[in-house]
Amino acid sequence: MKTFLQLNTIFLSMIMEAIPFVLLGVIVSGVIQIFLKEATIARIMPKNRVLSTLLGCGLGICFPACECGIVPITNRLLRKGVPLHAGIAFMLTGPIINPVVLFATYIAFGNDWRMAAIRAGMSIVVAFVAAVVLSFLFPVLPFRTGNFTSSGSEGLVAATSETPAGEAPKIPLRRELMMVMEHAIEEFFSVGKYLIIGAFIAASMQTFLPTSTLLHLGSNPFTASLVMIVLAFVMSLCSEADAFIASSFRSTFSTGALSAFLVFGPMIDIKNTLMLLGVFKGRFVAVLIGLVAICTLLSSLVVGRLFG
Repeated sequence: MKTFLQLNTIFLSMIMEAIPFVLLGVIVSGVIQIFLKEATIARIMPKNRVLSTLLGCGLGICFPACECGIVPITNRLLRKGVPLHAGIAFMLTGPIINPVVLFATYIAFGNDWRMAAIRAGMSIVVAFVAAVVLSFLFPVLPFRTGNFTSSGSEGLVAATSETPAGEAPKIPLRRELMMVMEHAIEEFFSVGKYLIIGAFIAASMQTFLPTSTLLHLGSNPFTASLVMIVLAFVMSLCSEADAFIASSFRSTFSTGALSAFLVFGPMIDIKNTLMLLGVFKGRFVAVLIGLVAICTLLSSLVVGRLFG
């Protein structure tokens, strides 16, 4: 009975923590769907792969969404014509570099900006490398449904040909707002089932997999970072709260291992892995997780060398 109550408590806390950000994410997704036009994206998005990826890395500052809410936003941006490298860079950095998360990290580590700066800088490096590599490996957007090129050009051409300039009927603002909410509701129920399943799996692993078993493996920098990556995936914490958990490990793990926990968790955890599988093909998600894990591990070892 005690184990069941613990499982139930962890599961409900994850759901209650994530729901507000999922709601925010699907509403933003609805706004993008109705109000953001393909022509606008084509105009503001740099053609250069490096510049557009860097722009994607920086967009997270404007979207205070956690790793659950970021998936529907990224899905909508990609379907609107944002290149794969820019969309994935935004999806990976968004839950980390937004001001709410960085301020929470600053508070959690004793009003010290060093760890917040390490977290932000490392997330940008990991996201940039992973996004650029993915854009070469997947020239066609790997959605479960629909065929789009990674550059998004086919989607833009199709939209332009279907709705010539000046011929689209003007929709009243009230109707557009209703369309935003209709889209948000539909997407909420679409991603919600993955959130619930993922939260249950994560809660089960936290309940039945003793954390002490993992902590004993962190005897050197490499295994310590690896353990913290696994721990971040298993615990599936919201990015607004994970810094407080990470700070509790300061006496056990080095700065490098802590940075691995703070970067990998918001990018990839059990909840958003299932949500990603609902949007993208399994092979793409597997490659994405592998790239993020490798980049995070290597970056954490560098951080460990530089900052101890």
